[in-house]
Amino acid sequence: MVNSLFDSGRNAHLRGEIAWQTDAIRAVLVDLADYTPSLSTHAFLSDIPVAARVATTAAFTGKTTVAGVADAADPTFVGATGDQAEAIVIYKDTGSAATSQLIVYIDTATGLPVTPNTGDVNLIFDNGSNKIYRL
Repeated sequence: MVNSLFDSGRNAHLRGEIAWQTDAIRAVLVDLADYTPSLSTHAFLSDIPVAARVATTAAFTGKTTVAGVADAADPTFVGATGDQAEAIVIYKDTGSAATSQLIVYIDTATGLPVTPNTGDVNLIFDNGSNKIYRL
């Protein structure tokens, strides 16, 4: 699969249900041995089995939007441990997996796959023109 937006995330943006700069946005490391992504049908964090969720960042800081491009300060998966992760999913955190909107699926990035070993895993976002993602 290639890095992309979830269809439901695109729709949520268009309906005004994702406010990039003010919503709690997080990333989760995902073990693809326990999760088969579907960009067209998966909408919420609950669509990713708990066993596939290896580690989660704190809410992103330093979020910006310029010309339809989303960016943020590079977050850290603090004290990450667990299975090898082959992907990252970015989502809007509502406090409930059943309503936490999936936004972006990333499986092509420097450092992936990664096997956490109880240390911090730094997530370095692309500094190119598309940053994290472009609408």
